[in-house]
Amino acid sequence: MSEQTIALVTGANKGIGYEIAAGLGALGMSVGVGARDRQRGEEAAAKLCAEGVDAFFVPLDVTDDESATEAAALFEERFGRLDVLVNNAAIAGGWPDQPSTATPESIRAVVETNVIGVVRVTNALLPLLGRSARPRIVNMSSHVASLTLQSTPGRGLGGVSGTYSPSKTYLNAITVQYAKELENMKVNGACPGYVATDLNGFQGTDTPAEGARIAIRLATLPDDGPTGGLFDHSGPVPW
Repeated sequence: MSEQTIALVTGANKGIGYEIAAGLGALGMSVGVGARDRQRGEEAAAKLCAEGVDAFFVPLDVTDDESATEAAALFEERFGRLDVLVNNAAIAGGWPDQPSTATPESIRAVVETNVIGVVRVTNALLPLLGRSARPRIVNMSSHVASLTLQSTPGRGLGGVSGTYSPSKTYLNAITVQYAKELENMKVNGACPGYVATDLNGFQGTDTPAEGARIAIRLATLPDDGPTGGLFDHSGPVPW
C-alpha cells in the first residue's frame, strides 16, 4: 500500500499491548492506542510519539458498546478505514483458579472482556476493516488456551484455570469462525508466551517486547499468509 497503514491496538497503554503498538509504529504505521483509562492512554501515546511513532490515544473500554461505537466513529472521521486490529485487552480474573471454586460472576467478568469484548470491538470496526486493501485481525490468545497442550501429561501451564484459560479457548473458537466468515481478511490468534506483565504478577520469563513479536508478524502477513490459525514465535500452536 502506498498510503500509511492504520492500526488499532486495544489495551495498549502498557505491557504487551504497548510493545505491539511500538512495533507497528516502528514499521511506519499510524497506531491508535486503545485504553479505558484516559490518563494512562494519553501518557502511553505521548511516550510513543516521543519515540518517533505516529501514535494517538483512542478511548476504548472493550466491555462497553457505546465506547466501541465511538472508537469506530473516531477512525471513520479521521481515516475512513482501518487496516490492522489487534485485540489485546484482557483480564486474568482470579487465575490460577479451580473450576470447582469459580463462580458464575467471576466467569462472566472474564468472558465479558476476553471474548465478548473482542467480538464487540471487532464488529464495531468491521465496516472500516472492509475498506482496507489488506485487512488484518490479530486476537491475543495464550498457550494455556490450547486443549492439546492442556491435556498433555507433564506439560506445565501454570496450574488449573477455571476462568482465564477457558476464556482464551473460547476466543480461539471465535477466531476460527471469524476467519471462515471473513474470507477477504487474515484473522489469526497469537500466543505471546510467558511474558512478565501485571496480568501474572510479573512472574513471566519473557519481556513484553518479546511477547509482542508474534502479534506484529501476524499483523503484517503477506497476502498468501495463513488465516484461522493459532501461532507463537516458533510457528503453529495446536488447538
